[in-house]
Amino acid sequence: MSDPVTATRNARFEGFATVTDTGPRGMISIRGDAKVCAAAAKTLGLALPGPRAITAKGDLQLAWMSPDELLVICDYDRAPELAEKLEKAVGENHSLVAVVSDARMVFRVEGDRADEVLRKLVPADLDALAPGEMRRTRIAQVAGALWMVETGCYEVMCFRSVGVYVFDLLANAAQHGAELSL
Repeated sequence: MSDPVTATRNARFEGFATVTDTGPRGMISIRGDAKVCAAAAKTLGLALPGPRAITAKGDLQLAWMSPDELLVICDYDRAPELAEKLEKAVGENHSLVAVVSDARMVFRVEGDRADEVLRKLVPADLDALAPGEMRRTRIAQVAGALWMVETGCYEVMCFRSVGVYVFDLLANAAQHGAELSL
């Protein structure tokens, strides 16, 4: 079996903000009703996130994606094992548990003015975004999601198929001389 790689192969750009491909990340999509979502959270040992929130313990995160969808973000190699545990936990309830690690990728945008990079590309209200919150949004012409890890540090998720496009957008927006005049 070959080693997993992302579409941008660990690309990094340093401008007034730094944009980094975070490498392969484990991701599991869970679809189901409130009972399914509660069982999944309990199995992972995480609190069930409220709307637009992320709960975490170590490198394991559980993100609210919609009223009937959660996303587990974990170590890449751990995703299949966790998905199996989650499938057992939800049992016969109508649900879907799918490893989507190879379908998505994540970039980190960080620096004192990292928010300016995103303000150019997404319609989400970044002033209303706090650490531990996620927003599904558009990144220029494609679907994506973003969350604030901490002040000055964001993670941006997109489909792998548009990974190069999103990296190029982020890097272009982070170039020295392209800062916003706020």
